[in-house]
Order: sequence, then structure tokens, then C-alpha cells
Amino acid sequence: MASTTSIIQGGFSCGGGSALSSFRARPRRMVVRAEAVNPDIRKDETKVVDSVLVTELSKPLTPYCRCWRSGTFPLCDGSHVKHNKATGDNVGPLLLKK
Repeated sequence: MASTTSIIQGGFSCGGGSALSSFRARPRRMVVRAEAVNPDIRKDETKVVDSVLVTELSKPLTPYCRCWRSGTFPLCDGSHVKHNKATGDNVGPLLLKK
């Protein structure tokens, strides 16, 4: 899974004539890590896009995957349950109604 790491530096200073005017906090470093959401679905495509005509759905309610872990992508197979338990996430399917 691809990831990108950025380092953000920030500081704090107080101005004016208060007792804190000479106080200056040390700059703190914060690491922000961005990871790809899609682990391995259709990675050869620049962008994964699916279109569905709701009027052509065969079932009255069709779940579509939003966690990118489904073995039947773009349809949901319930893989989000395992993903949510492992990560503490709360993702669920997109439900299309006919």
C-alpha cells in the first residue's frame, strides 16, 4: 500500500505587553501520514469509476462497496465488517434502491 509522509512544523508566540510577551514555545514537529484507501482494486486504471442506471438494477436494494476491500467490487460483500473491527473505522455500503 502506497503512503506519503509529510512533516508539519509550527510555532507559537505571544505579542503585546503582557507577561507572556517574551514567551516563545518550541516548534513542534507533527508527522502526517496519508495512505491509499484502495489496497488493490483495478490499480492499473488512472481512476476507478463505475456507473449504474438505477432503473436497471435487478434487486430492489443493491449494496455497493465503499471500503475498497470487497472481493466482488464494486458490489459490497460485507468485507467492511472485518475492516471496521481491525481499524476502528465505521464505513458501510452505499445502498441503491430501485
